[in-house]
Amino acid sequence: MLIELFCIGKTTDPEMRKLTDTYHKKLAKYCNFIPVEKEAPGLKKHFSSAERKNIEGKMLLDYLKPDDYLVLLDENGSIYSSEKFALRLQKILNHSRKRVLFVIGGPYGFSEEVYDRADEKISLSAMTFTHQMVRLFFTEQLYRAFSILNNEPYHHS
Repeated sequence: MLIELFCIGKTTDPEMRKLTDTYHKKLAKYCNFIPVEKEAPGLKKHFSSAERKNIEGKMLLDYLKPDDYLVLLDENGSIYSSEKFALRLQKILNHSRKRVLFVIGGPYGFSEEVYDRADEKISLSAMTFTHQMVRLFFTEQLYRAFSILNNEPYHHS
């Protein structure tokens, strides 16, 4: 199963990248995990938040394949404990298509077209984090979910 973490923008903090890469490497024993960083063209210009969401949304929708399972990491998504997320992940993987995309949007969220295309939304927290922190937290939670599913001692409940 191919799992991608699609991110608008790049991780610029070397320490954050190093920590995220640690979990990326650990995930290799469970799945084919690929972090994808895309910079939306022309976003250095001054666009309204709606224009920016539409530009980023088009970029994401152009990247998607028709049979992708799309999960948005969104503040209004379903909230799971680590154990419940592991169970949800298992269901997604069991019933999913070839590729699952988890997506971290840009600073203003997602366009309506992206919301319409999404298969589901998941929230990591009611709190707000930087996009770079979300990459780290999500990658760690993905690793934790696989360790739970495989009854490995990483997670202590």
